[in-house]
Amino acid sequence: MSRIIQGANVFVEGRLRPLDIVIDGERVGGLVTAGGGPADAEVIDAAGLVAIPGGVDVHVHTRDPGYTHKEDLVTASRAAVAGGYTTIFGMPNLDPPTMTVDDLDEVLELYAQKSIVDYNHNPAAKLVSEIPHLAERGIAAYKIYMVVDTGRSYPHPSAIGVRDHGELYQAMKAIAPTGLRLMVHPHDQEIMDVIEQGFWEQGDRSPGAYAKTLAADDGIIWDAATALLLRMAEATGCKLHLVHVQTTRQVEMIIAARRRGVDVSAETNHWALFLGRWQDIEEQGSYVLSYWVPEHHQEAIWGALEDGTIDMLASDHAPHTREEKEIGWTDAWAAHTGTPGIQYQLPLMIDAWHRDRISLPRLVDLVSTAPARVFGLERKGTLAPGSDADIALLDMDREWTITNASVLSKIDWTPYDGRVIRGAVSRTVVRGTDVYVDGEVVGNPGHGRHVVPARNT
Repeated sequence: MSRIIQGANVFVEGRLRPLDIVIDGERVGGLVTAGGGPADAEVIDAAGLVAIPGGVDVHVHTRDPGYTHKEDLVTASRAAVAGGYTTIFGMPNLDPPTMTVDDLDEVLELYAQKSIVDYNHNPAAKLVSEIPHLAERGIAAYKIYMVVDTGRSYPHPSAIGVRDHGELYQAMKAIAPTGLRLMVHPHDQEIMDVIEQGFWEQGDRSPGAYAKTLAADDGIIWDAATALLLRMAEATGCKLHLVHVQTTRQVEMIIAARRRGVDVSAETNHWALFLGRWQDIEEQGSYVLSYWVPEHHQEAIWGALEDGTIDMLASDHAPHTREEKEIGWTDAWAAHTGTPGIQYQLPLMIDAWHRDRISLPRLVDLVSTAPARVFGLERKGTLAPGSDADIALLDMDREWTITNASVLSKIDWTPYDGRVIRGAVSRTVVRGTDVYVDGEVVGNPGHGRHVVPARNT
């Protein structure tokens, strides 16, 4: 039996239109005027709601396997559907870290058993001999961390850190023929080692010292690494995806590199937009670190989101327990960095739209269309007939308060606790099946499928 989403304003061809969405099985069967669908179809009343393509989040730390005391694939995908996301890419900082075909096969089997949403998974481009074989398994991208943790062993374990430029160059040369993109966490570890020693010698290991280390000299740790990556991408022909874009110079370098013909895409993350203030660090310490993003950088990032320099928004969903964060008050280098975010990122962006920080066409592109396009997911990120029926129904005007009690991630906290926002996810549909309806997760683990990109070698 067909289903019809009836009465919504549907975002299609760059604007909202009052259309009904016909769902045939797992696909969008058509977009029709009100009452124009099959008479015997099941009707979903979406009056007053906005329909957009389901979100595609290409940067999610599921913690499964190896760190399931923080999160697992069931809880991560529950948080995803509550946030309007229907496809996620997992990261390789697991135990064992995803570096070989065997590692990847085991992780994909866990997704098949547990994920409510569709998925892909980024293996670490650490073992050059494995790179072509990993591509054959239907991955959408590789991942490299230029950072190696000091003072702790996670979330950036040394096993998958690449700080040697020759090793990075070899990996990019090997990836280029696959036609896939290399996702890189840019970071100049040698410069950070020098800067952090200055704070340590003063006996200052506070959250503020950690934040200042990563933002030192107006972002030199990020900027130096980004310049290197862009030049290497130009030299090797490797398609590059920069994560955590957060400085004005990074934005300028991306623009300049594209003018030279470098194939580079970029993302920023919810914490750079909504948690980067110094006041946030003073109030919540390591709970909001990730990183400090000073105001002039934040303004540059918002501008780059609107003008398309930054292609997409990704959550960098990174759950850690309270105990792993609380230690940061006395030693921020011992606290695990990263913040959970996939459940609240889209509602926060709707709230930003109300505050004229982003236009609606750019919001939809950042959350849904661009990540699908950049990573070759041909049936995702659109509501065109024939696409997967991945749909987020949004209540654009609902005002509500984010609370720790609303968290669906395995951890029981959010750095947004107490924040009042306007905009909410009402229903999420993955390939025609309801997975989240009016505040309740109704999808089943194992519903998700491995979404394989179109290869362009």
